[in-house]
Amino acid sequence: MKISSNFDSGNIVVINAENPQQIELQIRNDNQSDFYQWFHFKLDPTPFVEHKINIGDLANSAYPEGWEGYQAVASYDRQEWFRVESTFDGDNLSISYTPEQNHTYFAYFAPYSYERHLDLLASAQVNEHCQLHHLGETLDGRDMSVLEIGQQEQQKPVIWITARQHPGETMAEWLIEGLLIRLFDADDGVARRLLDNAVFYVVPNMNPDGSVRGHLRTNAVGTNLNREWESPSLDKSPEVFWVMEKMQKTGVDLFLDIHGDESLPYNFVAGSEGNPGYSDRIKGLEDAFKSAFLTVTPEFQDEFGYDKDAPGKANMTVATNAVGQLYDCLAYTLEMPFKDNALLPDEDYGWSPERCKQLGEDLLVAVNAVVDDLR
Repeated sequence: MKISSNFDSGNIVVINAENPQQIELQIRNDNQSDFYQWFHFKLDPTPFVEHKINIGDLANSAYPEGWEGYQAVASYDRQEWFRVESTFDGDNLSISYTPEQNHTYFAYFAPYSYERHLDLLASAQVNEHCQLHHLGETLDGRDMSVLEIGQQEQQKPVIWITARQHPGETMAEWLIEGLLIRLFDADDGVARRLLDNAVFYVVPNMNPDGSVRGHLRTNAVGTNLNREWESPSLDKSPEVFWVMEKMQKTGVDLFLDIHGDESLPYNFVAGSEGNPGYSDRIKGLEDAFKSAFLTVTPEFQDEFGYDKDAPGKANMTVATNAVGQLYDCLAYTLEMPFKDNALLPDEDYGWSPERCKQLGEDLLVAVNAVVDDLR
């Protein structure tokens, strides 16, 4: 029996793997950080023999409550990721599984590899409406890239969408993949109307270094990018620096930042109610956006989510607040679950890449509902 994680986004520490009934593992911290929650490893087991895997020391993980009611994902082919029986006792996640193949991959959520990320960028740039731009480099020397979609014209509103500031939140890039599929569909009326009336700037992965390193929440040097938007720097957060520099050139009329939430089993949005510049105009846009989203898909809801900031008390280092305030625009953080959508549970797959991609397609309906009123 062998356990390994020496691959893209791999993360596990093997404590004991001599007995299939007593496999003891821990999760490695993000580099130069106390955060840890993301795991991704390969088990070379004995097929058709029950294996009991224990991932320990989770009471001190980034989000201990995120393990309650959580089911790990597994895959044989790294394409289809299904849920496996998992229980949490307050400090240990125990996975009981009888593999049917010689190799089984386990992960916190379905991984979105760096190679798939590069494929997404490359396939997007060949679309007639899209240009791929290089913004700068990360601390590990990877490209920071943005997709410009649509024809830039002075009167058109500018829509920015960023994803995966927190690299372990892979559902964010799965959503972007679905959104791009629809936006590039020449036969789709919503997509055609949006490209006639707006220009998009899409960053599918804000944190490629953390993604490859197998981090949950930070970049190569342990920086939480979603706390850098007030004053990003090239030595700690070049990813945010390059994006904000580009935003200054294009302006922003709508900003969507795509994330995943470890604890809450729902899809929801968080706005900029605590911003000093929050206004009735912004509230009206928020309400119209949510109304359209609620209408188009039962996967979205507006009952459960984060507490709203008191007026003037927003954390201005957070992307949604910083961009919303700087450009006086509608700005939303969209959160998806690591667990399942409790309103529409799926016992076999939980919240999945396929559902993320569909939500990305549906998200464009909500964008279309507000696009005429963004300016």
